[in-house]
Amino acid sequence: MHHLLLTLLLALFTMLGPLGIDTYLPSFPAIAREFSVGPLAVQQTLSVFVLALAAMMLVHGVLSDTFGRRRVMLVTVVCYGLTSLAAAFATSIEMLIFLRGLQGLTAGAGMVVSRAMVQDRYHGADAQRMTAMIMLIFGLAPALAPIFGGWLQLHGGWRASFGFLSVFSLLLFIAGWRLLPETLEPHKRHALKFGVIAHNYATALRHRRFRWMLLSIGLMASAMSVYIGSASEFIVTLLGLSATDYGWLFIPLVGGGMTGAAVSSVLASRLQPATQKRIGFVLLGCACCLNVAYNSFFTAAVPWAVVPISLYTLGLSLLNPLLILQAMGTFPQMRGLASSLQGFVHMGLFSAITGLVVPFLFHSTLALSCGHAVLVLAGMLVWYRAMRISPDEASAQKPRN
Repeated sequence: MHHLLLTLLLALFTMLGPLGIDTYLPSFPAIAREFSVGPLAVQQTLSVFVLALAAMMLVHGVLSDTFGRRRVMLVTVVCYGLTSLAAAFATSIEMLIFLRGLQGLTAGAGMVVSRAMVQDRYHGADAQRMTAMIMLIFGLAPALAPIFGGWLQLHGGWRASFGFLSVFSLLLFIAGWRLLPETLEPHKRHALKFGVIAHNYATALRHRRFRWMLLSIGLMASAMSVYIGSASEFIVTLLGLSATDYGWLFIPLVGGGMTGAAVSSVLASRLQPATQKRIGFVLLGCACCLNVAYNSFFTAAVPWAVVPISLYTLGLSLLNPLLILQAMGTFPQMRGLASSLQGFVHMGLFSAITGLVVPFLFHSTLALSCGHAVLVLAGMLVWYRAMRISPDEASAQKPRN
């Protein structure tokens, strides 16, 4: 299979999680009105989805190590489509929250398994280039989903967003059934033995450097949840825009990420990873300082309010392919499990920040910028701490098959 076609397919499967998050964001006020609840109740439909997504990420990678990558991808996309269809017919906020939890259980397989599939087939600069290209295409989802979701809300109501997700899942299943290859050969798979799985998870979690790397990546990436989780309040209340104006946040946010992914792909064989990392960290630091400074001295307005966010995602996309590949390379014999842990930490932090932190920040653009900066800078400090730990720690204990 040509690597460009594989890149496109993996990016589409990876989109399921972000589409489930971003497509219905413009419908938050409509959901609140229909079920006569406040914004915090509607916020839980997002938090529960992300929490379920994060929890199941611990399982998707292990299942793909046992049953193969392709099978896990196809089964989960079918389940995602069915739960999306059911959510379109929810009759109460409690029912919607429950169905969103079920939907989240299936939404993270693409993000986890695609990373393992890349490392099954590619190494070094080729793996970095492939990861960056997947991020570049995948970046279209959070950019276009809220804009399209606003159009769906305007013409079909909030239920139309979930109908769209079910149709997208069906089309993706058909494409995957016909085109998606299996990248994990049968003789390299692990038996589904709970004792072995528990041992391998314990091995990974005992590795101090690996733990710190996952926390660092999670903090820097989940800082995006400050703006994604508060998108409705940020766009409509703080910036005074309409439900069809979500592009003012998501196009710059994702545009920076797609630009960074494209640059990372080009630099993969032209620049030393250490140099690219330094550039990425500098961009993240500048973005945080610029964001806090702007919101401290000026009344937030577009386009200036979103320029620092775009700079942040640019730096993050330069860093992420390198940091993720470095973290997963710690355990080359169980890439699925390592990818599961990375995804779990990232989305677990995303869920916690969205549900517990964002409601205390979205009253003010300055509060949002400060919360965002704290998460990013904390992630940078944690990475510095991780790099001061010996990388040879894993040799003490090997995973079991």
